[in-house]
Amino acid sequence: MTDKLPLSIDDVREAAKILDGQIERTAMTHSRTLSEITGAEVWIKFENQQFTGAFKERGALNKLSRLSDQEKSVGVIAASAGNHAQGVAYHGRRLGIPVTIVMPVTTPFNKVEHTRAFGARVVLEGATFEEANAHAQAIRQREGLVWIHPFDDPEIIAGQGTAALEMLADQPDLDMLVVPIGGGGLISGMATVAKAHNRDMKVVGVQASMFAGMHAVLTGGATPPGGASIAEGIAVKTPGELTRRTVEALVDDIVLVEEEHLERAITLYVDVEKTVAEGAGAAGLAALLAHPAKFAGRRSA
Repeated sequence: MTDKLPLSIDDVREAAKILDGQIERTAMTHSRTLSEITGAEVWIKFENQQFTGAFKERGALNKLSRLSDQEKSVGVIAASAGNHAQGVAYHGRRLGIPVTIVMPVTTPFNKVEHTRAFGARVVLEGATFEEANAHAQAIRQREGLVWIHPFDDPEIIAGQGTAALEMLADQPDLDMLVVPIGGGGLISGMATVAKAHNRDMKVVGVQASMFAGMHAVLTGGATPPGGASIAEGIAVKTPGELTRRTVEALVDDIVLVEEEHLERAITLYVDVEKTVAEGAGAAGLAALLAHPAKFAGRRSA
């Protein structure tokens, strides 16, 4: 299983050592009300308590910390719809690394401004992540910057997987992880941890139906149409190669959710948990709302 995959549980454990004391060890709690509503035993990992508001800084910090002194002095570049951008910008500033971020013009204004506030040079280009990514590659080649991929990199994936290490340390008898998928970095890291912890643990991915690229690749289905989604953080048309291989090997299922399910999940987080989740962060709960029979009775997070 592990020989052909981009990382192992040991890679995630090494990332956890690097991250220790440099990021928040976020809370995970059981939600009685959401459990009653969905029919599953719902546990919530509050990654919105990270300084930048999202799990993405885990992978960004792990990657940046491993650069050589020469690479750090040259500077880095990334393409991102927002959360990866903020993670790279924030920890780049902490580590003294110059950061350039290319963001789609559709990126929410607050994410653009937060990224700039962390000291990054921000370039707005393209209507989609793919177009922003192409522009970032051109800048990288022209200026000789170091590329920090948002998801298709073993060190990024390992960093994201540290969230699952914390979750299973807090609640080792979970029997299912329900994980949003954009490019696949988070679920690749979390599935690596889950299957090492308990081979029988189920890992289920969630994609917005308009951006179900991973689902299409693995099932041979039609290319998703794209469009304006409230879950812009997972609005990625083309998954990574490393992540595709990992998901194919370790993930048990991928379910699709519609915008109405994402919107209801966001509302429930506000009303029930008194916390604000963006669309991508609410995708797991949206899956439980959209496909209740699949998750009924499962101890899921």
